[in-house]
Amino acid sequence: MTRVLALSAAVLSLSLAACGAAPVAPPAAAPAAEETPAAACLRSAGAKREKRAGEPARISAKHVLVKYYGAKGAKPAIARSREEACLRAVEVRDKLRGGADFSKIVLEYSEEPGAASREGSLGSIERADMVAPFADAAFELDIGQLSDVVETDFGFHVIVRTE
Repeated sequence: MTRVLALSAAVLSLSLAACGAAPVAPPAAAPAAEETPAAACLRSAGAKREKRAGEPARISAKHVLVKYYGAKGAKPAIARSREEACLRAVEVRDKLRGGADFSKIVLEYSEEPGAASREGSLGSIERADMVAPFADAAFELDIGQLSDVVETDFGFHVIVRTE
């Protein structure tokens, strides 16, 4: 529809110009629809990250994993959508940024088997130990820094580098 209006305006402008009248400006493009919080979350969680120059061979990290229906390793009882899982991970991130206790957040939110007993700790890891999006996000962090939401095939992660 916008293309038809633009074409009509162009034809009208040429016709008016031939008659000596001022040209008519084409209609402005329709404003883009507002991005939903879920769409913003998915865009951010899937952002490409690059390997950081001079990064250590190993780091230690903790994480919270929020799964969704269809994620790798998700139990059939997990019925939330990918969008809902992403927003739940944002909730985790925001609570941690607000000073919430990491081990309590793991108990409440993490769906990784055994995470509660380890308080989300992955111990010492190398890049090759983790899937690429997780490794890229974890290895770009400074000690004590919290990641944004990161998506892998397993779900959405919030990571903190511990050493």
